[in-house]
Amino acid sequence: MLSNALLFAQADDAAAGAGFYVFMAIYLAIVVLVIVGLWKMFEKAGKPGWAAIVPIYNLVVLLDIVGRPIWWVLLYFIPCVNFIIPIVVAIDLAKSFGKGTGYGLGVAFLPFIFIPMLGFGSARYVGPVAKS
Repeated sequence: MLSNALLFAQADDAAAGAGFYVFMAIYLAIVVLVIVGLWKMFEKAGKPGWAAIVPIYNLVVLLDIVGRPIWWVLLYFIPCVNFIIPIVVAIDLAKSFGKGTGYGLGVAFLPFIFIPMLGFGSARYVGPVAKS
């Protein structure tokens, strides 16, 4: 009786382990897709693509693309404000590529879909929309 319970416990552990690996594979695929999309988007805007993989510096480049001042990087580290600033920057980013506010909200809330669409799609960089 005890051996059956042990067998089921081992089967449950194996299933949980397999589920974890599937989840991690999907997660890593999404992360790579977003990084490659950012890379292509930076290149479309005339910035170095490798900047997409450098923490903090990618925010500096992103703020330069949308036309916001570099000191806005500090706003990303202020509690409560750091929920609003990425949305504002995402809307500015969409407008910098000729898209509307709705697309910007998509960039803010579903970046794993909209960032690759900006990077690989037909959107062209029209210049910074925000005035520093």
